[in-house]
Amino acid sequence: MPDLSYESRIGGIIAGVDEVGRGPLAGPVLAAAVILPATLPPGLKALIDDSKKLTAPRRAAALAALRASGALIALGAASVREIETLNILHASLLAMRRAIAALPQTPTHLLVDGNRPPGSQIPTTTIIGGDAISLSIAAASIAAKITRDRLMARLDARYPGYGWAKNAGYAAPLHRAAILRLGPTPHHRMGFGPLLSNS
Repeated sequence: MPDLSYESRIGGIIAGVDEVGRGPLAGPVLAAAVILPATLPPGLKALIDDSKKLTAPRRAAALAALRASGALIALGAASVREIETLNILHASLLAMRRAIAALPQTPTHLLVDGNRPPGSQIPTTTIIGGDAISLSIAAASIAAKITRDRLMARLDARYPGYGWAKNAGYAAPLHRAAILRLGPTPHHRMGFGPLLSNS
């Protein structure tokens, strides 16, 4: 389970940063930055884990508890056009920078999931697998995952047939079959190898 070891050791105002959506064939990449409250309410820590390990109801409960606790949560995205222009790595870093800039309080240190800092002027520690190690990063992973999933569900209503409400734009069999049957949408990442192989 993630904990506050890094946060306690570094001290100051720590923001955890994570992104979701690097692998899908469609939709933006989305990042979140989270500053946890100085004192965690009872039970909050037990709700937070790497978003990939949580069910959708558990993620929703964790995000609701985070908001109720006074945690500062900010989001940033990079569009499909930016992904195609910059490549997915640099678009992910851009989304992270946007999330950090949107925080209502400037952190003194960033904890970022992965091995690449986003390019912020704020001192940064990168942690591979950080969403399973740092509570702040895990909280950011939950906020990013829920937000992107909800966005893809809204897009699914506008572009039915691709199953985005369930597959969030990833290369699920139904999604790939729909691309062959219906063709790509403006939200598909045309430069992605798996998408090109379907054409």
